[in-house]
Amino acid sequence: MSSLKIKKGDTVKVIAGKDRDAEGKVIAVDMKKGKVLVEGINMITKHAKPSQANPNGGIVHKEAPIDISNVMLVFKGKATRVGFKMDGEKKVRYAKSTGEVID
Repeated sequence: MSSLKIKKGDTVKVIAGKDRDAEGKVIAVDMKKGKVLVEGINMITKHAKPSQANPNGGIVHKEAPIDISNVMLVFKGKATRVGFKMDGEKKVRYAKSTGEVID
């Protein structure tokens, strides 16, 4: 898996699971596991012990990773599949629905 179709900072739409049809911004991408962390999606509650960073401990709400196959890139307000093509000497991502270059 040389390069993924979703990058950090992209806006994505969840297409499967409990948060289906929700949109959010990608916080992190784990290439080895094929997972993404999306802002406000797949929230979990974690019981944290008191520590230096969190002296009170308690219940922490945070995002859990979601499989990359369950998200779709949103380009110009519309969910689209992503492809790669050569633009001169540079490999670029493009929206398959419109054919426009994403980046």
